[in-house]
Amino acid sequence: MMKNSKVTGVLHFVFCVAAMAALAACSSNPKVKRVDANTVTDLSGYWNNTDVTIVCNSLIAACLNSPRVSQEIERTGRLPVILVGGFRNDSDEHIDTSIISSTMEVAIFNSGKADFVAGGSTRNELRAERQDQQSNASEATAKALANETGADFLLTGSVKTIVDRAGKTSTRTYYVTAEMSGIETNTRLWMDQNAEIKKVIKTPGVKF
Repeated sequence: MMKNSKVTGVLHFVFCVAAMAALAACSSNPKVKRVDANTVTDLSGYWNNTDVTIVCNSLIAACLNSPRVSQEIERTGRLPVILVGGFRNDSDEHIDTSIISSTMEVAIFNSGKADFVAGGSTRNELRAERQDQQSNASEATAKALANETGADFLLTGSVKTIVDRAGKTSTRTYYVTAEMSGIETNTRLWMDQNAEIKKVIKTPGVKF
């Protein structure tokens, strides 16, 4: 009788351990819910994809509709050719500014009011391909060297934040500055700053 009780106790213990492990495994699985890409999801209060879209579209619209850019188009009789450069992250958080640059390129392309040329790694790949074609492609199809479209202007900028805190409430304001400079003369054709993104974050108190 004693032996059976011990066996029963061991089996019960093993069963409990297995049940607890199963529950732990279930509780650790993330719950995923698909949402529309345009849905605003402010989970942490930090910079997110909605902020990128708002800021980039606003700044590019302001740039291409500015009187000085219009005067430049009228002077040259053609659309300006823009090279999108880097955006510095001078904020207090990690921001992948390459997403800002690529979103700016999309906004310029979709506007139809300017042309832009590839820069960075894409430009290096294109140049490497042209060089490779000189030896490996037929003479009729090989693309000529030193025949790139030179950009007229370089678009650069930065992201900064101002954080104000009081108790468990903080306010984060993002200042995104963009500027377009003439590549040949270094003259500043346009610059603007977007400060539309402002978030109030309330941290809940610890409950016991």
